[in-house]
Amino acid sequence: MKKNSVLFVLFILPIVAYLFFASGVNSFITLPTITPTIPDVNPQWESLNGETVTLNQKITVIGFTGEDIILNRGNFFNLNQKIYNKYYEFKDFQFVFIAPDGTQEQAKRILKELSPLSNVRGYHFVFAPVNEIQAYYNNLKLIGKLDSKMGTPNVYIIDKKRNLRGRKGKSVQGEPEYKEGFNTESAAELHNDMMDDVKIILAEYRLALKRNNADRQI
Repeated sequence: MKKNSVLFVLFILPIVAYLFFASGVNSFITLPTITPTIPDVNPQWESLNGETVTLNQKITVIGFTGEDIILNRGNFFNLNQKIYNKYYEFKDFQFVFIAPDGTQEQAKRILKELSPLSNVRGYHFVFAPVNEIQAYYNNLKLIGKLDSKMGTPNVYIIDKKRNLRGRKGKSVQGEPEYKEGFNTESAAELHNDMMDDVKIILAEYRLALKRNNADRQI
């Protein structure tokens, strides 16, 4: 019993404290699930470099670029500076963008423009027919919709079990709160809301790792 108490103080309590203080704007210690177990990326969809792209066992920020990738380059810059650059060194963290077939050259150009600012190894683009993009998006069961070009400025957080996570319940002020995605057009929203929620997801997995290590030592 004494050994278990020591392990709790050394490993678990600091992470719980971190979760509490990292939550900042968010009223949740862990993020609620908005949509459980979304489908994995279709293995038949072409990736930019012929790589295999999967959501399994990854913490993923997923987005739907639409046809105007270059026109919306500012959204990628916002997301890169506010989120990607802060967390890309976490080995299981990735960005996945689902884009319409025919936009491959635009995606390459975006990565070229981001390369001087970041190590872009965590960026993955996959390309699909527009009807398949819409069908996949429908499986996310979100309130938001794709536009006529199969895109949205919103991005979404997917955990390692392919659950789409967000805010659902009551805010710190006791008001109803629901957030399924984050608007990349708003640097403030990425900084104030999304950064906070990504911290919570990463801290959640650090807590799980600490707990597993403690269990093995008992």
